[in-house]
Amino acid sequence: MNSIVPAAVARQPWQMLIPLFVLVGFGAAVLFSAAGGHMQPFSASHIVRFGVFLLMASIMVRFSRNFVKFAAFPAYGGVLLLLLAVEAMGAMGGGSQRWLNIGPLVLQPSELMKPVIVLVMAKFYATLPSGMIPTWRALVPAGALIAVPMGLVLVQPDLGTALAIGFGGALVMFLAGLPMRWFVGAGAAGAVLAPLAFFFGLKEYQQRRVTTFLDPENDPLGSGYHIMQSKIAIGSGGFSGKGFNEGSQSHLNYLPEPHTDFVFATMAEEWGLLGGLLVIVIFGIILRWGLQVAKRSNDRFSKLLAAGMVGTIFFYVAINLMMVMGLAPVVGIPLPFMSHGGSSMMTNMICIGTLMMVNRWNRESPRSGLSG
Repeated sequence: MNSIVPAAVARQPWQMLIPLFVLVGFGAAVLFSAAGGHMQPFSASHIVRFGVFLLMASIMVRFSRNFVKFAAFPAYGGVLLLLLAVEAMGAMGGGSQRWLNIGPLVLQPSELMKPVIVLVMAKFYATLPSGMIPTWRALVPAGALIAVPMGLVLVQPDLGTALAIGFGGALVMFLAGLPMRWFVGAGAAGAVLAPLAFFFGLKEYQQRRVTTFLDPENDPLGSGYHIMQSKIAIGSGGFSGKGFNEGSQSHLNYLPEPHTDFVFATMAEEWGLLGGLLVIVIFGIILRWGLQVAKRSNDRFSKLLAAGMVGTIFFYVAINLMMVMGLAPVVGIPLPFMSHGGSSMMTNMICIGTLMMVNRWNRESPRSGLSG
């Protein structure tokens, strides 16, 4: 078999790629149904975007460890400049200022910060001497690296993306070995400050999202409409669903955003519990492979980088599934590889490309402990 299959093909991580292809194909089928049985405008562009970003990921695989470490802080600075440019001349959409129009390209820089914050934090802790991990030198600079982009994204305003950036950065801090008491203290401080943040930090529509999450039935035709229709769609799918292209909630326009934030509800109505379990199992296979890549890495930088990218994808999946089921406020987090949207596909394929890159480093480098 080795003589038949080219080496370049055989060494690809097919245990992850095949489930990923299945997930993207399934997502394209759901988007086909969401468009009323048409490839346009969602399904065709979904497949094209995946192909383009898969090519990007295949190029990323060739990057060396030294190059990636060298590029960490310049990449962070570049994305910060893009976030500042959004404040100065960004395009408005849906009440938020999040996009830059660069010729034919519409870029959302805050999406780029999700993988970049993981990269720069991995570089920071990989170069920090182990003896400094329990000291303020491991906390204050890293906290500033996270706080600056979070603040810029919150101004847009985009709470969901800001939380994703904070989660990725905090996860790398945790995996780097910072004392647990710091995280406990941060959690306690967050609980104390949460009411102040709710009343004075959130805009009115963001406050409404929280109150709707706590009691969606209070305003089923207003602020609670999204989540009520999502739960109806998921529940009406039953065990095996209503059948492909037979979903009434999405086809009759009861379900808002059936192709983006609530694509899982669109899928569950037509494919039922079986379809939902298939999606969750595939995500589990992909994330498990990513964790194995991190576990096999032979240096601190690679371990933190790979584990942080897995955490970034996990945040997307977990928040979106909780959101459409009414277990979390609606914060505009799409479902990776299934929702229609170029920014989300770009971010998650950067994560996949990074994991494939670290996997190549593992394959080409003998294990040698946890040297920087």
